[in-house]
Amino acid sequence: MVMRNPSLTLIVTTYNWPEALELCLKSILQQTIMPDEIIIADDGSTETTKNIITQYQQQFKVPLIHVWQEDTGFQLSKIRNKAIAKAKMEYIVQIDGDLVLEKHFIADHLSFNRTGAFVSGTRVQMSPQLSTKLVSENKIEVSVFSKGITNFSNGLRIPTLREFLAERYKSSNIMYVRGCNMAFWKADLVKVNGYNEAIVGWGREDSELAVRLSNSGIKKRILKFGAVTFHIYHPEAQRQQLNTNDAILKNAIANHTKTCKFGLSQYL
Repeated sequence: MVMRNPSLTLIVTTYNWPEALELCLKSILQQTIMPDEIIIADDGSTETTKNIITQYQQQFKVPLIHVWQEDTGFQLSKIRNKAIAKAKMEYIVQIDGDLVLEKHFIADHLSFNRTGAFVSGTRVQMSPQLSTKLVSENKIEVSVFSKGITNFSNGLRIPTLREFLAERYKSSNIMYVRGCNMAFWKADLVKVNGYNEAIVGWGREDSELAVRLSNSGIKKRILKFGAVTFHIYHPEAQRQQLNTNDAILKNAIANHTKTCKFGLSQYL
């Protein structure tokens, strides 16, 4: 069932890339429908990021909140949980701070919401050259037709196809999610205890959460041809913890796990 006009928190994760975060904030300012609040989930950035956020707090007509934790390495699950705990709205859209949002991004997520479901969107990859150009010029003029765009279809908005694909596209793989572009009901995240903080370092925190949500009866819906995002290129993160994180994910699948020990409840 569609929930008409739910209140919405936009959570933006970031770590020491204020130039990209500024482009992301600029694209949020241009949304056709604004979120009710924005929370920057900051995994230990320096003062430069804080200054950017302070600057943009003057430009937004909705709260722009900075949730920061000390830099103790890659702790994405932890900072997301802290931001989720802080969220006051019933529906949460989660993105990474290295995305430029198409202007209908929030509107598309709002219209796609369903009770008893969570959402994973997609992203358009930008080449290093196009990414460097946008960052150096501090501009967000990018579209699916820009030179340097890959996976073209992820940049298209086709509302008539969204519902048809929602539970068909990649439906057999519950682990297929994009943590950089997801949406949840806050109550559902509380139910499964949010992100599993046993997962540290890069990888699998989003898939493991998706598995626990699914095990709890919450359906995955893929938002294809809507909520378009353009990803600013950067080198891939180091993956020293991936084998450990894979083991946690496989355990959640094998044991039909619905919750986690170290999660969101620590901050509620």
